Amino acid sequence: MARPRTHDEALRLKLLDRAGELIAADGPKALSLRKLAADAGTSTTAVYSLFGSKPDLVNALYTEGFRRFGVRMAGTPLSGDAVEDLVTLGSAYRASALADPNLYGIMFTRSVPGFEPNEDAEELARETLKPLERIIRQAIADGVFVDVPPETVAVACWAFVHGLVSLELTGNLPEEFDVTSTYETALRANASGWLAHPSGSVPS
Repeated sequence: MARPRTHDEALRLKLLDRAGELIAADGPKALSLRKLAADAGTSTTAVYSLFGSKPDLVNALYTEGFRRFGVRMAGTPLSGDAVEDLVTLGSAYRASALADPNLYGIMFTRSVPGFEPNEDAEELARETLKPLERIIRQAIADGVFVDVPPETVAVACWAFVHGLVSLELTGNLPEEFDVTSTYETALRANASGWLAHPSGSVPS
C-alpha cells in the first residue's frame, strides 16, 4: 500500500494563507519558516519540501494571489457593453481583494521589500488583466471609447480601482463613507469618462 502524502495541496494552501497573515500582521520580518511550520502544525522539512527557500515562499504567495484573482476575473460574466463590463470587472477586483487581503498586499503593494517575482509569476500576473485589456481594445476599435492608446485607459482604470480598494483595506476611508453603495457609482463614472460620445453610441 502506498504511503499517504502529507505534503499535499491542502497543506500548501494552509501554509500560504498563514504566511500571508504573518506578513500582513507584523511585516515580512515576521515570516520565519520555523514559526510558519509550527503555526500550521507541520515541520520545517515540509515547508522546504513544498516551497524551497523563503524567497520561493514569497513568490508562491504572489503566484497564488494572482491565481485566485485570475479565476475571479476570467469567471466574471460580461455583457458586451464596455462601461457595464468595466464596472463588473472593477467589482470583481474589489471582491477578490476583500477575499484575500493578505495576498493583495504582496501582489500589488510590494509589501515584502526586495521581492521580485520570477518570470512565470510575472506572466501569470499579466494574464489576469487580459479581460480588462480586451474590453478596452474592442471599445476603442468600435469607436465607443476615445481614440487613445489602450494602455492609457487600462492603467487609469486599474489605478482607480486600486486606489479605492487600497484605501478600504487600510481603513483610510472616512467612517461615514459607505463603500458598498458608492463603489459601483464611482466605477461607472470613471468608465463613462472614456466614452467617445455622451450617449455611448457610435454615430452612423
